[in-house]
Amino acid sequence: MERAVVQIILFGLLLALVSTLPNKDDWDIYSYHINSTVTSRYATTVITSRVANRMDESKEIEFHVRIPKHAFISKFRMFIDGQVYDGIVKSKEQAQQQYTEAVSRGESAGLVSSVGRNLEEFKTSVTVAAHKKVTFELTYEELLKRTLGKYELQIHARPMQPVKDFKVDVYIHEKAGISFIEVKGGLSTRALANAITKRHIGKQAWVYFYPTEDQQTTCDSCEKQGMNGDLIIVYDVNRDTSLGDIKKSDGYFVHHFAPTSLPRIPKNVVFVIDQSGSMHGRKIEQTRIALIRILNDLAEDDYFGLITFDSSIFHWKRELVQASKENLDSSKKFAQGIKDRGATDINRAVLEGARMLNAHPREGSASILILLTDGDPTAGVTNLETIQSNVRKAIADKFPLYCLGFGFDVNFDFLKTMSLQNNGVARRIYEDSDADLQLKGFYEEVATPLLTDVTMIYMGGTNLTQTNFSQYYNGSEIVVAGQITNNDIETFSPQVVAISARRKMVFSESNSTVESTEAVSDGLIQRVWAYLTVKQLLEKELQVPEAEKENVRKEALELSLKYGFVTPLTSMVVTKPPGESTHVLHKPKEGESRLMVEPRGGIAFSGRLRFPGAYGPIGGIPPGLAFASPAIPNRMKTGRNGYFFTPQYFQLPILARDDSYDDFYDSGAVSDPNIVPTTATTVPLSHRFLLKTENQSLPLCFDVTGNIRLKLLHHPNRELSVNGELDSVANGGFTKIVIHFKADQYVEVYTNEVTIQDGQRLTRYTGEDLITAGSLTVIKRNKEVDVAAGNIRIVILVHEKDGEEFLWPVLRQRPSDNNTEGILALKPVAYEEVQQTPVAKLKIKDQEIDVTRSSAVDYSVVFLPTLDCWLTSAESALQRRLDDFIVAQL
Repeated sequence: MERAVVQIILFGLLLALVSTLPNKDDWDIYSYHINSTVTSRYATTVITSRVANRMDESKEIEFHVRIPKHAFISKFRMFIDGQVYDGIVKSKEQAQQQYTEAVSRGESAGLVSSVGRNLEEFKTSVTVAAHKKVTFELTYEELLKRTLGKYELQIHARPMQPVKDFKVDVYIHEKAGISFIEVKGGLSTRALANAITKRHIGKQAWVYFYPTEDQQTTCDSCEKQGMNGDLIIVYDVNRDTSLGDIKKSDGYFVHHFAPTSLPRIPKNVVFVIDQSGSMHGRKIEQTRIALIRILNDLAEDDYFGLITFDSSIFHWKRELVQASKENLDSSKKFAQGIKDRGATDINRAVLEGARMLNAHPREGSASILILLTDGDPTAGVTNLETIQSNVRKAIADKFPLYCLGFGFDVNFDFLKTMSLQNNGVARRIYEDSDADLQLKGFYEEVATPLLTDVTMIYMGGTNLTQTNFSQYYNGSEIVVAGQITNNDIETFSPQVVAISARRKMVFSESNSTVESTEAVSDGLIQRVWAYLTVKQLLEKELQVPEAEKENVRKEALELSLKYGFVTPLTSMVVTKPPGESTHVLHKPKEGESRLMVEPRGGIAFSGRLRFPGAYGPIGGIPPGLAFASPAIPNRMKTGRNGYFFTPQYFQLPILARDDSYDDFYDSGAVSDPNIVPTTATTVPLSHRFLLKTENQSLPLCFDVTGNIRLKLLHHPNRELSVNGELDSVANGGFTKIVIHFKADQYVEVYTNEVTIQDGQRLTRYTGEDLITAGSLTVIKRNKEVDVAAGNIRIVILVHEKDGEEFLWPVLRQRPSDNNTEGILALKPVAYEEVQQTPVAKLKIKDQEIDVTRSSAVDYSVVFLPTLDCWLTSAESALQRRLDDFIVAQL
């Protein structure tokens, strides 16, 4: 099986920025959480930012958000002084009318949106009274697109100041299985590398990013104002040559088709390059560089042609030729001599490229036409619709046309429409130092055809998204969604027919399974169908005749409103407190710049916002709502890193809409343990621990009996020690945990309170608090205490069993050196299974130990999954005497 590298660029999973006035003393972002769930390539991201006005007067606080271009906002709300201000989706016309009425009443209003290379930016603001708080919550959804063997999910973090409680939590669940995961990006460099935790267990993976305030100013992308950069997560998904991955739920299905191990198909490609006067300077130079690199990548069995144009056409050769060394050397000399001059005759150039491909039919090959231009047609035929019609007739659905628009002087809508009409796509190339790499990168996406004439067939399916694709490229993926007629899975029969090289291939359900995922998806499959359908209807609108556009637009609008998507056809209106400004936020077009008028009265976002928390593993669920997360099997196995985490069905408490909203959000953390205390069902008055293992499917577990005191973490260099006292409740945890830092600071954590001594000052906290004492920071939440001491971070969870509460500590962030000891500092254990019967045996460091297959409840996370484990003695698991981990006093 080949791995499909999935790259998630956490560009804030949304680049969400919350900022206000330049003076940080005016306000404080005291909590900033980004929570993203990726299930079957569909990503739902919730950004929650809480800001406090520290001044003695009212202040305007702004909320900036940058989201991936392909994402739809699906929820926005603000919580101010116990009041909730929700977004309401309206058609763009209705939202615009509200905006106009606000202006006519003399109120100031704003229309705010802009678009960059990969992101769209949204902005709003609200006035917050003296010493009051505001919580912003925004959700967006997107279907991740596979490109060059990876998926990308971007999160950019730029909160404008260091934040005491900053968290990024990412959960990935892929039924096909995740075979590899790593973390990259500017926010993974230098000190921030120690703030990242990744876990991989079979079909699931987690990434946690919990930087301290100090770390937020010391990375490659950090400034005194805090972080400003990306987190990039790369992971692989197992794939094969079968029909693919099909999931169904509640009468809907989604099909991910990306077969591998197929032979590449030789290609015929013609490059049509604009050399008009507007390409002068760096653009023409970068084009030459990129073209030469692309020519170097052609395979010997490829055939190619090269045309440059201004008001005239210039051929390297008038017919396609084989990519032999001699021909490649000649074509590169031609490319080096490309010079800018003259006007732009796009019509003639593209028609000539189509003629060359049509004149060279070759069985068992795939043809591609690529146009690069930086401007509008100014010579020959200049009517855009006439050019599109001419090109469509010339190509006649025989091969795709890909249009690359260089810079912002080009009419990108024209190129996009012409590409879509001819089974291709358009891509903007940004005028920047990496423009040549952008050009080369696009070519790599289409450089290796594996299938042509792909037809997706679904007997028993209806309301299908696009089912015909001209070509399938290595590293890409075809996704189709639809409804199952009468929800009858028995009559639902998928099949894919395509051409591979010179033979017809049929992929059928005989080598695949249609998997029911009701428990996991919780409506997710239906939303994937709606997302894909809206996207494709918006593209269809560009292609159909004028008489049909209205019906297509109406259908897309109805779906956008029904599912709460902010699309080019909808706008979101958020009512703000009386006297506030009215902002209208909409989804901008490619290349559209920001238009803003400062306001006074409500907010409008493009699209209606809908609560997305049903797809989030943790957090992201507002007060007043209770529902289940996606169901994941209770039992799970550890991956090579030995991490444990399993979200399960859970009901959230219904909270009043007041300060408890903050309490709720602050309580949703998950943990990252080395050792996990869990419930044992066989040994009375004992506590069962889980121990991480290296590259093994099952962790080790062992029992500790009695209410003894354990050494959890000792770091002599940093004058830090953490000890805990086990309770006397069977299968419980710790009744008290004490953290000593430096010579004169310590923290005592109980289930109902936290006591902090700083020098001679002793303070007891029972409510929700954020406490700072020197370089020691303690954040007390409803069911969690978060302690940061220097570059070490420990989370202490509060659990309840049979009416009794207990604690369990988790080392969230490790010190950079290895000079630590204690239960939490233990390294993963490597073992080898040497015997299964009559008694199971494992070998650890050349020592054989007896083990028994058992299970334990993982207390390191909020949702308490049950894990299978190998039960052995504490000494065998620890490879040391248990007495080495016992302390006389806390």
